[in-house]
Amino acid sequence: MTALDLSSPVAVVGTGTMGQGIAQVALVAGHPVRLYDAVPGRAGQAAAAIGARLDRLVEKDRLTAADRDAARARLGAADSLAELADCALVVEAVLERLDVKQELFREVEGVVADDCLLATNTSSLSVTAIGGALRNPGRLVGLHFFNPAPLLPLVEVVSGFATDVTSATRAYETARAWGKTPVACADTPGFIVNRIARPFYAEAFAVLESQAADPATIDAVLRESGGFRMGAFELTDLIGQDVNESVTHSVWQSFFQDVRFTPSLAQRRLVESGRLGRKSGHGWYDYGDGAERPEPHTAEKEQPPAYVVVEGDLGPASELTALIREAGITVREEDEDHGTRLVLPGGGQLVLADGQTSGEFRDVVYFDLALDYRRATRVALSASQDTAPRTLAEAIGLFQALGKDVSVIGDVPGMIVARTVARVVDLAHDAVAKGAATEEDVDTAMRLGVNYPLGPFEWSRRLGRSWAYDLLDDLHLRDPSGRYAPSLALYRHAYAGEKREGAS
Repeated sequence: MTALDLSSPVAVVGTGTMGQGIAQVALVAGHPVRLYDAVPGRAGQAAAAIGARLDRLVEKDRLTAADRDAARARLGAADSLAELADCALVVEAVLERLDVKQELFREVEGVVADDCLLATNTSSLSVTAIGGALRNPGRLVGLHFFNPAPLLPLVEVVSGFATDVTSATRAYETARAWGKTPVACADTPGFIVNRIARPFYAEAFAVLESQAADPATIDAVLRESGGFRMGAFELTDLIGQDVNESVTHSVWQSFFQDVRFTPSLAQRRLVESGRLGRKSGHGWYDYGDGAERPEPHTAEKEQPPAYVVVEGDLGPASELTALIREAGITVREEDEDHGTRLVLPGGGQLVLADGQTSGEFRDVVYFDLALDYRRATRVALSASQDTAPRTLAEAIGLFQALGKDVSVIGDVPGMIVARTVARVVDLAHDAVAKGAATEEDVDTAMRLGVNYPLGPFEWSRRLGRSWAYDLLDDLHLRDPSGRYAPSLALYRHAYAGEKREGAS
């Protein structure tokens, strides 16, 4: 099954920001495009807005004047659904309400030919439920573009329970012909991106609610240590707190209130107060005129230790050994079977976040996971009230000697980056095990859809088979609500094969 021929007309119903973006993508690809909106005059306004954007592309040398003129000639506004009768594809981008979408498609189905492909751009509703209102649900597919559609490459191609393979394949190939990067997924709550991305927001909010760190510090650690392009607080301010919370709530409800997707009370209060982010002028941060962005907590300068003892290989933090030597600090290495850690001159220990807390041990400072310890510009540490001041000072001084800013946060298990990555990895394994998508498509979706520095399976391979499972298992012991209970899929990935071999 091949992509739609470029001579085939494409209709977009709903001419808001997303509808206009999808129409522009199809138009620039070479299709005749018709816009329809239930509000009189709005389709014509949308056509004019798209034309203006094409003008800007010409000004930026991203489109020739001839191609612009040809595209404008192919773009038209329809006054009624009847004018879409000869379209080969109708894409819906209307209000995110099931009853509205179902009624629209019932009307469209009565107008278009039997071989017309129907697509919904829903981000949170069930494609299966939308298609359930149709006489022929097999031709309905989800085409979930990301905003702004002309710029972002990812398209989730979602097959509902009744979607024909030929319909899904044609939609996939058409998206690819339009210059997009499509990924195939089943009709599960949140599809790929909105399902697997929930912990990125949820764990940041949980650290805030535990009073372990403020938004500016958490965001800085996610960016400067985790390698994420934006922190959770600044990103939800950009998305809109109401929009982000609505998606979280939808996924939570659709999974029958699974505790792993529980919405944040702190975010609920923010929405209730009308602080919706950039669009309202205030969210987690203040965007008013003259408002100053709060600075992350950064520790004062401390003296580096004269030496450290490295016990074990440090696992995902093994690169630290070379960095410490390069900083001129003596490194003594010892093989240890019972753990991996750095021992400081005062006798205290520096341990990579593992789901336990500093307060459980005599004198331990935890340090957070980093995407790349050499390139990271900030590292988070956590300590308890019982941690020796000398141990914390030596830990701070050590990372400062490596050229890092240091943020000291409260004694929360899993810290910030580590618990976030572990939960994202877990949800990814669970989704693949349940047939939502392939590992490759999950990694592609998370890198392109939300700009993650690595896909979940890339993280998993880098960190080791058992790393995420062990961390979440420790977290689950300390918070037995089920939020951190590792999935069976993650357990199988980490241990099942190994234990089966041992039993034989």
